[in-house]
Amino acid sequence: MNHDGYSDAYIKGILDEVKTVAMVGASANSVRPSFFVLKYLLSKGYDVWPINPGQAGKEILGQKVYASLEDLPAIPDMIDIFRNSEAAGQIVDQVISNQKLPKVIWMQLTVRHDEAAKRAEDAGIKVVMNRCPKIEYGRLSGEIGWAGVNSRTLSSKRPSLKSGFQHRGLSGDKDG
Repeated sequence: MNHDGYSDAYIKGILDEVKTVAMVGASANSVRPSFFVLKYLLSKGYDVWPINPGQAGKEILGQKVYASLEDLPAIPDMIDIFRNSEAAGQIVDQVISNQKLPKVIWMQLTVRHDEAAKRAEDAGIKVVMNRCPKIEYGRLSGEIGWAGVNSRTLSSKRPSLKSGFQHRGLSGDKDG
C-alpha cells in the first residue's frame, strides 16, 4: 500500500464499512481536535468508544470512557489514533500481540509510522496514516465541497441535509 496517497474508493470503503470506532487519545476538552472528531463521528451514526486513562469511567459526549483498548466491550472495527507517531507504533504492536484485530487502524493528521503500518497490514489490517476521518467523510460526502472546499468531486447539485448535517452520505443511497 502506498501511504503517500489513498484512493477515494479506499477511504470511502473504510468509512462505509466501519460501524464502531475506538478513539485512542480522546479528550474531554471541547477545544481539542479529538473532541471535534468524536462529536462528528457520533453525529454520523458511528459508535465511538473514547480511550483516555485519565478520564476512564467518566463520559465524553455521553460515551463511557475506557482506560485502554483491553477494556473495550468488543473489538472495534477501527482504531483512530490521536497520539504521536511513536505512540502509534506501540499501539499497533499492542493490538497485533493481543490478537484483537480491528479492520482498520487510522492514524490522525501528522501521525505516521511506516514500519507499524507494514506490521498491521501483514496482520490483515487496513491502514490510513496522516488523515482525519472527519475531513475525509466531509470531503467524500460532498458536505464540505459545497461550502467552497475543493473536494475533487464535481456536482451541480447540493447534498441533501438532514438536521443540519449530511447523514451517512457516503453509501450512495438516497436516504443517507
